[in-house]
Order: sequence, then structure tokens, then C-alpha cells
Amino acid sequence: MPTHIDVVLPCLDEAAALPGVLAALPPGYRALVVDNGSRDGSPEVAARHGARVVHEPRRGYGAAVHAGLLAAEAELVCVLDADGSFDPAELPTLVAPVVNGAADLTVGRRRPVSAGAWPWHARAGTALVAALLRQRGVPLRDLSPIRVARRAALLDLGVTDRAFGYPLELLIRAAGAGWRIRELDVTYAPRAAGTHSKVSGSVRGTLRATRDFAGVLRSMGGIR
Repeated sequence: MPTHIDVVLPCLDEAAALPGVLAALPPGYRALVVDNGSRDGSPEVAARHGARVVHEPRRGYGAAVHAGLLAAEAELVCVLDADGSFDPAELPTLVAPVVNGAADLTVGRRRPVSAGAWPWHARAGTALVAALLRQRGVPLRDLSPIRVARRAALLDLGVTDRAFGYPLELLIRAAGAGWRIRELDVTYAPRAAGTHSKVSGSVRGTLRATRDFAGVLRSMGGIR
């Protein structure tokens, strides 16, 4: 097991969730919070709780994740939402297959702990896109924002999307490159009080993400 693993946490107004998320990281997992223009003091909260903070002025999930990958120093990198919906204690389970050579990329398949954790519109949108991916040879049931891979390999994929389509493009490129992708169950809880989802928190957000996903599928033509 590597001595240190970097955890990239894209962040936009997550001050209420960050203390709990950062405190729950396992030993040896170093937090790298990528602030994407927060107005609630998230960077200061992150720094007070021991995280390294990177500022990414270009708005977009993909922009934040890419900035985190560029700033990371560890060989192995996790990506994790900063909203408290995932349990950082589950990261070692995702890390293990990559470390032992059983997988090149591990991703979490969300298992909601309550009906309200994953709204119907977000679940339906995810199911649709995941079905399209499976038609193209990507063996996933979810497009979860928690994943693990080697930093250099991720950068070498050349993912260009800087919005919500980033994880979809990553998966398509990884599958096309012959990566072994493994999906593991992870618990999925309601996000921390005082934070608001940019995707699943509203039908509008879900539609916007689905639009970005569809754009990636059109532009790349999937994989065969």
C-alpha cells in the first residue's frame, strides 16, 4: 500500500460539509480541496482542517478535478465529492484493487441509505447514461463521482471536458484504452445540511448534467 494517497475534492460552497469529510479521511489519505469559486468560506474551512487548497477559477466539475490531478503529488489519486454524501472510510476498499493490480480504475456504485439520498430524477438520468455506456462496452451501472486510479495514467487519457461530462469522457477513454474498470458498492447518504447539489438537487441540474453527458457521447461516438 502506498505511504500517501491524494484525495481530490472538487468544492463549490461546501463549508458545512468539509469538517466532517476531512475528519473522516483514513490515515495516509491527504486532502486536496479544489475550490471552484465558493462564496461561503470553503477554502478557509478546508485549510483550517488540514487540507491543501487549490483555486480553480474556471467553473465546472471537470475543471476542478483536472486542476486537482495537476496539483496532486501521489502516485495514486482518489476523487471524492466534498458534500458529505460519501463515507471517506470506504476509500481503502476502492484503492485495494488498483494497488494489487486487479483493476486500473475503480468506481463506486451508489447504494442509497434512504429514499431521499438520491432523488428519482437523478437516478433516472444516471440509469439512462449508464445503459448507453454498457452498449459501448463499459461495464457500469452508475456514473458515481467517487473513483480511484493512478494519477499519471489519468492525465495520459487526455480528458478534455471541463463540465459535468468529465466522468463520462473519462470512462469512455479508459475503456477504449483497454483499462480494467471495476465497480464496487459504496454507501450514499444525503449530503450535509447547509449544502446544495449542483446536479441531483434539482430537475434542472440533472437535465443540465444529462445534456453534458449526451454531448460527450455525440462528440466521441462512444467505443466499439
